Amino acid sequence: MSQDGRGARYRLGVDVGGTHTDLVLLDPASGETQVEKVASTPANPSLGVLNGLRRFLDKGIAPADIAFFAHGTTITTNALLEMRGARVGLLITGGFNAVQETQNQARDGNPFDYFYDRPAAIAPQSRTFQIPERTDYLGNVLTPLDEGAVRDAARALEAAGVDAVAVAYLFSYMNPAHEIRTREIINEMAPRLHVSLSSDVLPRIREWPRLSTTLVNAYLAPVLTRYVGDLSRGLDALGVRTAQRFLMQSNGGVMPFAAAETGEKTVHTLLSGPAAGAQAAAWVARANARAGLVTLDMGGTSADIAFIEAGVPLEVTEGTVARRQVDVPALDMTTISAGGGSIARVAPGGFLTVGPESAGAVPGPACYGRSGDQPTVTDADIVCGFLNPDYFLGGSQRLDVAAAEAALNTHIAGPLGLSVREAATGIRRIVDERMADEVRVFAAKRGLEPRAFTLLPFGGAGAVHAAAVADELGIARILVPPRPGAFSALGLLCSDVVHDYIRSELTPLARLVPDHAEALFTELESRARAELAAEGLGDAEARLEREMDLRYAGQGYELRVSLDGIGRIDAAGLKAARERFDARHAQIHGHAAREKPVEVVSYRLRARVAVPKVQPRELPAPATGVDAAAVLKGRRTVWFDGREGIDVPVFERDGLTRGAHLAGPALVEQMDATTVIPAGWTAEVDAFGNLLLTRDEAKR
Repeated sequence: MSQDGRGARYRLGVDVGGTHTDLVLLDPASGETQVEKVASTPANPSLGVLNGLRRFLDKGIAPADIAFFAHGTTITTNALLEMRGARVGLLITGGFNAVQETQNQARDGNPFDYFYDRPAAIAPQSRTFQIPERTDYLGNVLTPLDEGAVRDAARALEAAGVDAVAVAYLFSYMNPAHEIRTREIINEMAPRLHVSLSSDVLPRIREWPRLSTTLVNAYLAPVLTRYVGDLSRGLDALGVRTAQRFLMQSNGGVMPFAAAETGEKTVHTLLSGPAAGAQAAAWVARANARAGLVTLDMGGTSADIAFIEAGVPLEVTEGTVARRQVDVPALDMTTISAGGGSIARVAPGGFLTVGPESAGAVPGPACYGRSGDQPTVTDADIVCGFLNPDYFLGGSQRLDVAAAEAALNTHIAGPLGLSVREAATGIRRIVDERMADEVRVFAAKRGLEPRAFTLLPFGGAGAVHAAAVADELGIARILVPPRPGAFSALGLLCSDVVHDYIRSELTPLARLVPDHAEALFTELESRARAELAAEGLGDAEARLEREMDLRYAGQGYELRVSLDGIGRIDAAGLKAARERFDARHAQIHGHAAREKPVEVVSYRLRARVAVPKVQPRELPAPATGVDAAAVLKGRRTVWFDGREGIDVPVFERDGLTRGAHLAGPALVEQMDATTVIPAGWTAEVDAFGNLLLTRDEAKR
């Protein structure tokens, strides 16, 4: 067996969540998957990954037989949320040191808040150095780079103990020479410092988004490179030495560890974890011809929501993460603090609240028995009878019902004068309505109608709460995948290698020389091929997808327009791009100004390298009639309203065959999740093993 994985058998996807780390091991030849869930290790997430991997190895999986390793992580997101990044210095064009302080006019939250305060500067003025240099908007050098000033700044930053340096010069996206030379000087004088250049990170128009994205990249690059290094060494130590190691990006594609280790693409990993789940949903949608899906990824600390249309997740190129502007391509998702570990409290006014604080993996919910004493959503779920205390994670972890009841009674039921089950039901109702409200608002902003979509819940808690959320939204169909608790990890086995490139150059479309546009795209394509070669993918067949950012002259925003099918840029191709822009503007904004001039703002390129993916397989039709009662494992009392317990049947998911039909109320248990089927809902196992829930007409 070669160390590069040739001839090896298995593909491994790993998703690190706030409470659990999920691992899916796929045998492509047979289509068989194995799933493991282990406790996450927040202090060093790589330890949880390696602990889960050891479980597979202990079962007899040979390390050399793992040919592919893909990983989704929240390491950079959490570092930004908790402000645990590097100590950063900033080099900026002389006279423009106030850009970080001024930013722009946008405010998150209430725009009328007179006490609004911006987030603390990543590189305060004490670590910001103005460098004499100047390039004009066409890329012409007006003032040469003062190399002495760069050396002085490098010495000062080294003495100040910084770990990383962001360099953002004016119009460097038109001419990066000064930034490149600045990095060379810093590398000579202080080689330990990571250097992030705005011309590498985000070579596009608009100063504040470019600076902010570069600062975030510099802030997080040492965190990611250290983590990837630790994980790589851990994999090597376990004998998993395949060269095919990938990290999920925010855009739904993966990048090789080699790309992550340079630190230049760190900002592309901020939605690494949630993106894997959305990518898995898109793959399910394409494979099962589901026209529209809305995902509900409810894990231990949060719930992530995304819409999938025609098998493709919605995507954005501008956004904020933890109140920081980060303008890189990402799947269009929203996240709220509504997870199994979300803590319930009684607010000073006597109101019951849930979140945003989470018990996380340590100490976890009270029922975990790890010294946690705060009531959480998971505690409410088990007190209401929806979770089996003896079958959590397939029985590998026993839940303490008495501890959950005690936490609820002490902190919620007692202060509010409720029974413990009424308190638990209240917690569930609040978190369900919050998730439904977030879906409703998210859809409204994008002109979508949730009732036209199928709800796809996953994560450890998604299927427990899905029906209640669907009822709130008027959604009549729910699709629960075969392994909902490890669905995001499965998404890592459904993703291509994807790199995004951009170059801004503002030009009226009517005056754009086709050969010049072709030359710009050719330059981006050369860069893409060089990076793929450096990552060991030079021999792979890459699909290069071109786009232009276009706007009507005078507009302050632009739209992405695909150039798919146009080929080499010529006059006819530019005319077609204009027509596509008008059509897209009309689709999004309801009108098009076809008589107005159009400007080209940026050129975009996406390089996509296909990798082998998990293929959904149809289940064989049963030879005899389907009898769900054959896999009835027992009955349990559950409380939907907190007042009256209902005796419901409990089925084992792995025993349900294709065509099996269940009528609610019922519970379906499996190692990684529980599906709640309330009264008024029916469930059927489809050809691919999905559990398809349908709301009865009378309940609509």
